[in-house]
Amino acid sequence: MSSPDPQVRAARNLADPSPESKPTKNLSRSRGPVVAVTGAATGVGELLTAHLAASDEIKQVIAIDERRGDVSEATWHILDVRDPAIAEKLRGADVVVHMALDLDLETDPAARTAYNVRGTQTVLTAAAAVGVHRVVLCTSAMVYGALPDNDIPLSEDAELRATAEATGVGDLLEIERLGRRAPRAHPGLNVTVVRPTVLVGGTDTALTRYFESPRLLVVAGSRPAWQFCHVDDLVTALEYAALEKIEGEFAVGCDGWLEQEEVEELSGVRRMELPSAVALGAAARLHRIGLTPSPAGDLAYTMHPWVVSVSRLHDAGWRPRWTNEEVLAALLAEVEGRHTLAGRRLGRKDATAAGAAGATVALLGTAALVRRARKARRRF
Repeated sequence: MSSPDPQVRAARNLADPSPESKPTKNLSRSRGPVVAVTGAATGVGELLTAHLAASDEIKQVIAIDERRGDVSEATWHILDVRDPAIAEKLRGADVVVHMALDLDLETDPAARTAYNVRGTQTVLTAAAAVGVHRVVLCTSAMVYGALPDNDIPLSEDAELRATAEATGVGDLLEIERLGRRAPRAHPGLNVTVVRPTVLVGGTDTALTRYFESPRLLVVAGSRPAWQFCHVDDLVTALEYAALEKIEGEFAVGCDGWLEQEEVEELSGVRRMELPSAVALGAAARLHRIGLTPSPAGDLAYTMHPWVVSVSRLHDAGWRPRWTNEEVLAALLAEVEGRHTLAGRRLGRKDATAAGAAGATVALLGTAALVRRARKARRRF
């Protein structure tokens, strides 16, 4: 997912004054759709661009980002997805896969929303204006909401009951609303929405940081259930959508789910159990004073189930290559050496203390962070 920082964009654009690069491979293909990918230089967008460029089922890949990526087989256009000039860059595309989203925990929430919502709106309008017949949006299964009365698993047709209290979820709900409205406002434009579960593989979210803690926080009385999605499986699901092998709204993730006890057994990380009022209250206070990037709403997704059926992809012939157990193992390997307390990354010294003393010191460490912040404020 591409960075929305305007200074980063300016530096990248100066470093690459040539806005376009011609493909070296795909022009020879005469069959299959022309697919445009936004956010194509980094993250899942980069993986998808490379995957589509290597596919014999794709005629051509148009790659759009604020800097040129490494996939030489694609045709590159360098611009901000909020720029209306993107319409001309999309001309000739059959399908647009919109991956230019910012869900970074450290991004200012107002700037993040402005980038995500305006970018999606611009892409949908531009695609319709130049005759693109399908736009694929990638949101998250988080839009279903994490609630104690959720079915396990949820149907893909289940009501979206999430609120805007968790990181980026308000943006995702608005993106889905724009996606539902677009075909009515632009007859002939179809919109497909892909909702991955807990995404793993080069990602940094409140949910992946949960596994960086010295203890796995469990709220008393909750019933967590974990369903992962490896980025490799998301890429192949997005390819299915781009090739129109599936349409509408669907989820993507591993088959089944893991109970909290299974996660603890597989990870070897013990739990730290807290009453709901203590956990939610501490999370809200720490976020309010700026010590943690995650709002208290993120905690709900570690408390309540939000696993979902992936039957629509199965019906289309798709199968995940990864199991929940394999993705969890990959996640644990990826976060090894990182240390997070209450969603905040710790330095090595703090992490050693927290890990050695366990849950009690972790709570004391949180209090110490609060005291440290107050002392710093008094010095200024």
